Amino acid sequence: MNVDQTVSTFLDFFRERGHQRITGSSLLPPSGDSVLFTTSGMHPLTPYLEGRPHPLGRRLVNLQRCLRTTDLDEVGDRTHLTVFEMLGSWSLGDYDHQQSIQWGYELLRDGFGLRPDRLYVTVFGGDEQVGPDTESLRTWGELGVPVELTGEDNWWSNGPTGPCGPDSEIFVWTGDGPPQGTPTSDQRWVEVWNHVRMRYHRHENGSLEPLPQSGIDTGMGLERLLTILQDKPSIFETDVFQPWMTTIPPLWSTDESSLRVIVDHLRSSIVVIGDGVMPSTTGRGYVLRRLIRRVLTTLWRDDSSRLLSDLPRELIGHTLEHFRQPSEVGQVREVLLDEERRFSTLLRRGRQVLTREGFSGKLRQEDYDYLHQTHGLPRDLVVGLLMDAPPSSGGGVPPIEGHGDRVVLS
Repeated sequence: MNVDQTVSTFLDFFRERGHQRITGSSLLPPSGDSVLFTTSGMHPLTPYLEGRPHPLGRRLVNLQRCLRTTDLDEVGDRTHLTVFEMLGSWSLGDYDHQQSIQWGYELLRDGFGLRPDRLYVTVFGGDEQVGPDTESLRTWGELGVPVELTGEDNWWSNGPTGPCGPDSEIFVWTGDGPPQGTPTSDQRWVEVWNHVRMRYHRHENGSLEPLPQSGIDTGMGLERLLTILQDKPSIFETDVFQPWMTTIPPLWSTDESSLRVIVDHLRSSIVVIGDGVMPSTTGRGYVLRRLIRRVLTTLWRDDSSRLLSDLPRELIGHTLEHFRQPSEVGQVREVLLDEERRFSTLLRRGRQVLTREGFSGKLRQEDYDYLHQTHGLPRDLVVGLLMDAPPSSGGGVPPIEGHGDRVVLS
């Protein structure tokens, strides 16, 4: 299945079972939410999972774009992305977890054509507060799917407080030959879908209080699912990334890990800008700035003449269209180029300042404070520039290379 067929198969399956599709587009969370970006499909639905009636009813389905900064350092492997899309379904006090599991199994087997003997599930085995999830154990047993019990790995929450509960994580075998081991013992088992029994509210003191209504929250990463349905070794080889992976390598030759970072961060930056965020020194704008500057340091590590102006406008347009964003290609491109100019100017100023007497040895905290307050050079940038200076330079700082990624990730 291609990406459009995969999405329609999921949405149609649940709509045929009485679910209403809700709008799940923007990366920006609802007003009043303390987080910077929407991190999961359930995030905008938190009040309804806690009992507020939803205007579209008690059975919902959607496709939500998400952003997770917690996975930023993992980008470059075969499964992690900064911006991704999440397929989700919900029961707001309607059907139970048994029904959710049965439908999930049916969709994976009949809708997506996954072989049952290549499935494995992990289930919450209990802790000092809540006992084992016997309902899920019994249901999966009736379906003939093997189960592995775990602890906190199968307890889902969206933060230290708020709605939470035990979950069932569904894994698919991606290795060659017959399945081996279990999801916790063999990485060839890849998680594709999470079914959560949203039963409790966790308070600041760690105590659990039953929710007024028990709900179901499921989430399945679209890009990860595509790697399995399209039999690809990584997310970056699915049809979603095909335009990027055929255009960028001839444009900027680099190693595979760096290529994935460049593609992911540029694509994510376009989506963030498309949702109305501008680079800045705080909040959402700072996340965007980090993404763009990591792209630049990765590009310039091999060739300082590379420019974002070389990026074809068609790639920007393709990304905005895929994520259903109305932003103009030219406006998004100008934001990227403006941030490139700002970062280039900052690097030049940083090199000039650090060649002055007094910055050739080990810097003290007051030195970092002075460089930041007087010259606008943040500590991580100074550290990255100093690390790139050869011992014989007497403190002089050449163009950034080698450890350039530290500039924006420290």
